[in-house]
Amino acid sequence: MLIYLTEYLQQYISGFGVFKYITMRVIMSVLTALIISFLVGPTMIRWLTRLKVGQSIRLDGPQTHLVKSGTPTMGGTMILFSIAVSVFLWGDLTNHYLLVVTLSMLAFGVVGFVDDYKKVVYKDPNGMRARTKYLWQSIIGLVTAYTLYALANVPAETQLLIPYMKDTVLELGAWTIVLSYLVIVGTSNAVNLTDGLDGLAIMPTVMISGALGVFAYLSGHVYFADYLNIPYIPGVGEMTILAAALVGAGLGFLWFNAHPAQVFMGDVGSLAIGAALGGMAVAVKQELVLFIMGGIFVAETLSVILQVGSYKLRKKRIFLMAPLHHHFEQKGWHESQVIVRFWVITIILVLIGLASLKLR
Repeated sequence: MLIYLTEYLQQYISGFGVFKYITMRVIMSVLTALIISFLVGPTMIRWLTRLKVGQSIRLDGPQTHLVKSGTPTMGGTMILFSIAVSVFLWGDLTNHYLLVVTLSMLAFGVVGFVDDYKKVVYKDPNGMRARTKYLWQSIIGLVTAYTLYALANVPAETQLLIPYMKDTVLELGAWTIVLSYLVIVGTSNAVNLTDGLDGLAIMPTVMISGALGVFAYLSGHVYFADYLNIPYIPGVGEMTILAAALVGAGLGFLWFNAHPAQVFMGDVGSLAIGAALGGMAVAVKQELVLFIMGGIFVAETLSVILQVGSYKLRKKRIFLMAPLHHHFEQKGWHESQVIVRFWVITIILVLIGLASLKLR
């Protein structure tokens, strides 16, 4: 919105011309989302506390988590509100990449909101029925995937880029829809599974979002894309505004979510920001790099799949408890140790992912 106002004001004061540059709007997007989070956070926590919108804790989970019962949840609404306002103010709303992925994120947030509502109102730790939740995720994911495919305007948008290999791509054609769907829905659920400890999911999300913002900026710049030998996708640079907003909102939320957490994001936050990461990766054609950078999310998801599969087939468990972070807690790691060590691993994986820009 403000991009149009600054274009008008530039006629009278040339200094406003600086806001036409993505780099300046990225800075403003981060700061806007961060400041909104800081301002809204305390009020929202008090409001959620008065409404007794408290988290229900699994009785079969780590006993140290029982003290968290009643901690306000659904704090992800603060994240989504901060991102939405920031994107609205600093983004080019005519850009289909920005619009489609942002709307997809908010739609996943609605699914998460309904799930959280069932948990906190009806005191059911399981929330929405798994089949119903997955159905709505699938519908939104398919609509998002098809829309991005239908609006593709360069060949690179229907290809799968193989990282670390020069000029190696797989032509997918319409199969791009399937890949995009799997990335968006898969990442949404992976972040949701990871969100089990204070700050565990949000900080990796911030780091990965920042890295995807770098990919978006470079892919949307014809000279940088040519120099780095990555696909040039006109207009995708605008995705950096969403990535920056997620970084700012995520850091603002972490202020209140750091151990011991004053608020949890709930499914309204985890499903939405996971979908945002998946959508951004699809838009900038870095699906496999997201798989690398989001290694913690992948490990958490695989731990659940393996645990469930092993128990159904062999009546034996592989891990002491799933998802993976609970396994390490059961082994005696303090919650803070699990969190920080997973953060460190994510930093390493993000750097490996960014290295794909030059190593090929």
